[in-house]
Amino acid sequence: MDVSRDFIRIFTIVSGLIVLLSYVYGVSKSTDPMKLWGGIPDSWQRYIVPFMFVAALGYLIYWWIALFQLEILELENLRWPWSDSDGSGMERLLLAYVLFLIPSALWLESTSFHLSNEYSWTPIIVIGTLLLTSIGNIMLGLLAYSAYLDGVQSSELMILGAFMISIQCILNDLIIWSVKFPW
Repeated sequence: MDVSRDFIRIFTIVSGLIVLLSYVYGVSKSTDPMKLWGGIPDSWQRYIVPFMFVAALGYLIYWWIALFQLEILELENLRWPWSDSDGSGMERLLLAYVLFLIPSALWLESTSFHLSNEYSWTPIIVIGTLLLTSIGNIMLGLLAYSAYLDGVQSSELMILGAFMISIQCILNDLIIWSVKFPW
C-alpha cells in the first residue's frame, strides 16, 4: 500500500475532528457527565484537565512537524529504533495515527455504554480503547526517537510532543483513570 503525506494529513484532520466531536457528543448526551470521571476525586480533576490541553498541544506539535515540516524522504525513512529504514515510514506513521486516533474517538462512547449496561465484558472494551490509544502514542514516540537517532531536524520537538501526549493518554487515562474507575 502506497501511503502519501497528503493521505495522512487528510486522515488526521478528519479523524481528529471526529475525536473532538465524539467528546462533545458524549458529554452532551450524558445524563451525568461527572460519572465519566469515575473514581477520580475533584482535587485530581484540577490537575488532570490542564494536561488535556498539554496533550492537545503536544499532538499539534508532533502533527505539524511530521506532516508539514519534514521532507518526504525523511518521512519515508521513519523506522523503529531497533530496525533499519526500508522506505515504509509513511505506513508506520499512518499505523501509529490509526492506533492513536480511532480508539480515542471510541473511548467516551465505550465508557457511556459501560455505564449504561451491567455486562461483565464492557470494561474490556473501555480499557482496550485506552490501551490501543496508548500503543499508538508509544509508536509515535518511537518513530520520533528513531528520527532523532537519524539526525532529523526538529525530531526533539516530535519527542517532546509525544511525551506531552503520553502524560494524559498513558498516565492519566490508561493508568490512573482505569485504576480509580469503579468497575
